[in-house]
Amino acid sequence: MWFAEPSGFIPLPLTSLLAKPGSPEAEAMCGAVAPLLEAAPSAWVRQQFVAQLALGQQMLGALCGFGTVHCSLGLHRDDVGGGGQPLLSLFTITWQDTPAAPRAATAARAVTAPDGHRRVAYLELPCGPATVSETLRPPVTGSPLPRLPLLQVHAHLPHPDCKRLAVLTVSSTAAARRAEYRAVLEGIADTVRFTDPLGALS
Repeated sequence: MWFAEPSGFIPLPLTSLLAKPGSPEAEAMCGAVAPLLEAAPSAWVRQQFVAQLALGQQMLGALCGFGTVHCSLGLHRDDVGGGGQPLLSLFTITWQDTPAAPRAATAARAVTAPDGHRRVAYLELPCGPATVSETLRPPVTGSPLPRLPLLQVHAHLPHPDCKRLAVLTVSSTAAARRAEYRAVLEGIADTVRFTDPLGALS
């Protein structure tokens, strides 16, 4: 699958972050992190950094366990009455197996699950039929994340093989920027291609 991300999103190197100890990827990750640890002003700061990195790896590992193949951090400035405050978001792509069915039916079925999908829209994108929806999830008790509702905007894009579904999701606790995040996600979804877009040029 091919797609383009707008500015402000930083792809996370899942292969390196979740590499097995001793692998070349893990060694490269250690080499990249070493200067940060050396620059830490104290042993306590180093311990906190390592602990936060480990927590992030656990969260990414959990996402990958559910089929996530891409993850990016989004950092943007709130220029819509937010006083220029930074807004943090997470963009993921997750593959889900689906029963064989026409793509339009699969896209429609994706938003009928009991997950509280709201503001559902059907789109005809260059890559085929899709549905876009929103969910607002309450804070999880005991989670280290901020105790704020989590806005998630989803785009459900059935693959041409009619057996799987790509779910593009932008998540943020800045629920007041629902419309802006939806526009961002729809813009990304519009760039998705299931065949190499440069293949016709070769």
